[in-house]
Amino acid sequence: MDRRKNLDIVRARAKPWDVVVIGGGATGSGCALDAASRGLKVLLLEGHDFGKGTSSRSTKLVHGGVRYLAQGNISLVREALEERAVLLRNAPHAVAAQEFAVPCYGAFDKVKYATGLKLYDLLAGEYPIGRSRILSRAETLDRLPGLDATGITGGILYHDGRFDDTRLLIDILSTADSRGAVVLNYAKVGRISKNSAGRIDGVEFVDTLSGEEFIAPALTVINATGAFCDPVRRLADSKANSIVTFSQGVHVVLDRGLMPSETALMIPKTSDGRVLFAIPWHGRLLVGTTDTPVPTAEMEPRALDAEIDFILETAGAYLATKPTRDDVLSVFAGVRPLVKPARSFKNTAKLSRGHTIEIDDSGLITVTGGKWTTYRRMAEDAVDQAVDLGGLAAGPCRTRELAVENSAASETGGSSAIHPLLPYTLTDVARAVRSELAATLEDVLARRTRCLFIDAKAAVEAADPVAEAIGEMLGEGEEWKKRQLAEFRRLARSYLTGDPAF
Repeated sequence: MDRRKNLDIVRARAKPWDVVVIGGGATGSGCALDAASRGLKVLLLEGHDFGKGTSSRSTKLVHGGVRYLAQGNISLVREALEERAVLLRNAPHAVAAQEFAVPCYGAFDKVKYATGLKLYDLLAGEYPIGRSRILSRAETLDRLPGLDATGITGGILYHDGRFDDTRLLIDILSTADSRGAVVLNYAKVGRISKNSAGRIDGVEFVDTLSGEEFIAPALTVINATGAFCDPVRRLADSKANSIVTFSQGVHVVLDRGLMPSETALMIPKTSDGRVLFAIPWHGRLLVGTTDTPVPTAEMEPRALDAEIDFILETAGAYLATKPTRDDVLSVFAGVRPLVKPARSFKNTAKLSRGHTIEIDDSGLITVTGGKWTTYRRMAEDAVDQAVDLGGLAAGPCRTRELAVENSAASETGGSSAIHPLLPYTLTDVARAVRSELAATLEDVLARRTRCLFIDAKAAVEAADPVAEAIGEMLGEGEEWKKRQLAEFRRLARSYLTGDPAF
């Protein structure tokens, strides 16, 4: 992907784009790939960096959702399990099968969870990735070293998927780019234009890195901005009512030594009605999540003290060594877009994670809700609507069988590690800038690599040489580097639970 080239294409194009997608998270990127693979002319515009919002802050699971099964949402579970299989087949470099164990504390637990997870297996139908089974006490403790053995009578083993969300996101964008989609980050849409009949005929956006303004005529526009969809809807209709409400999910990242296992732990019931996962991820232990109603969607949400304490206390009830705030390597929060129900719920854990599509009177197509696992299906539904609405000459969806490219596959040789505690090298930094549209230190250390998310303190320690390398590739000077370092250190403080000395 080449940002300058893509800007040149937009400058030169006078004809309307078939589809303009607003939003560069999971769903927007899926829309760009779906539309481009059908032969449509596609422009994707992301106002910040790709995945800056919710799509970089998931639980890192590709799953049907055992909690949704307990809620009786069979259709969502079945759809997600089918999409799990599609992702495992189409992006095996980024998505992998993951074993989970549910500890049991009596015969009733074994019967209850074994029955539920057997139904989970059955709902996968022709797309299984492993069969659940009952574990003995010894097998449970062997698979979950670090688990407090008190009261354990056995466990249930089941299977789901695990991934790195923004690594997959960048690969989806790269695949869309290779099929002709033009994708831009830091391209903020400020106006949606209409023709004399009141129908959308384009968008106006500004390249926030240069200040240059652009007009992009369009036959159809898809609003795929997730939790931020309502402000975009009001660009088309200033009186539009909100269609989403918000829930915040928090995760903490701990040292892997607390549970040095390749099997993930699933805690089946917590005080807020969710399940809690402890997952091996990038050599750490990722624990989450919470479900806290919040009034607004923030681009950089902050974890509440109560949420951090809830995760540590809940995990501590199961682990032999009780984690404290001193054990937290990073903490991050994300805001979920939840489609507003006909009646209100005080507990957002009860709201559906299904998606919705709205088409307003001007023709703006808004797709929101859903979850990472079903991004491809959401995109298919949205692009189907765009094809029908715009009368576009396009075939059926092709993404079900379309492989997602591995953008790092062509790398050869090694290079210097950016930090002894981080699994990344200067080669990763160079790729991020040269072919993945990274434009800032945060882009590289938070999303092209996951340094900020897996060890915030180490990310800050690595920031100076990484900023130096990025600045050299972008042709930026010392003042740019100083600003980038100051901004990144300020951001990193919100990923730590103490008072860092930087």
